[in-house]
Formats: sequence, C-alpha cells, structure tokens
Amino acid sequence: MLNESTKALESEFRNLASAFHGMIEWKWDGRFKTALAEFSADMKDEVLGILEQHLISTWDSSNVKEAPDVVQEITKSLGGLMSGQLLLLSDSRQPACIFCAWWPWGSGTKISIRIAPFAKDLTDEEASALTTVFRGWFKI
Repeated sequence: MLNESTKALESEFRNLASAFHGMIEWKWDGRFKTALAEFSADMKDEVLGILEQHLISTWDSSNVKEAPDVVQEITKSLGGLMSGQLLLLSDSRQPACIFCAWWPWGSGTKISIRIAPFAKDLTDEEASALTTVFRGWFKI
C-alpha cells in the first residue's frame, strides 16, 4: 500500500515517461533500482530540456556539498557525482520526490540517465510497492 505522498508522484512520473515516448528506450537497472536509458550525446539538449521541464533543481559536483539532506542521501546512494554528472530533482522538500542521475560516458558519445522515486521513511513493504508501480509507469 502506498502512502499519499508517493501516490502524488504518479502523475509526475506518467508525464515524464510520456514526454520521452518514442525518443528513448527504458530498461531496468537493478544495481541502482532505477529506470535506465542510454542515448547518443547528439540528443543531449533535447533530453536535458525535457528533464528540466519536469524537475526543478539541478546539482553537480561543484554545488552538491551545499545541497539539502535528501540530495546528499541520493548522491551517496549513487556513489557520488563526478565532473560532468548531474542530479536533477523534483521538489525535494516533499516527503517523496523524483530524481534523475545524468551520467555522460567517458567516450563522449553517449549519455545514461537513471530515473527513480525517492521517499524517506517508507517501510520495506511500501518501498517494494513503490518500486513495483514505478516500473509499471515506465513499462519496465
């Protein structure tokens, strides 16, 4: 059973997934428990533009140390932010939010994005339920 704050993410996720429809393919990244898409760096501006329409804050290696606790926690779970990587979030002041990790490849030819919900204080059952419905929203 999902709590009200995580249920509120549904329309945000559906809108975000819909914005990418037909543009990029999603798969499941079990390591980070995120939706994962890899695309050509030629699509950088278009993909980043969509993300910036749906996510309100952006953090990088130069400013993440001053970020709110929730950003710090997500960054830590992803192994930190290296130069060129970004972390974009919906409203991190809410009990549940959306994050996107933007990771350019070293070769410069591709970029990976990983998108997932983040909610503090969920029981194991609620976290599992959120993961299940999230995967459904992205059809992965």
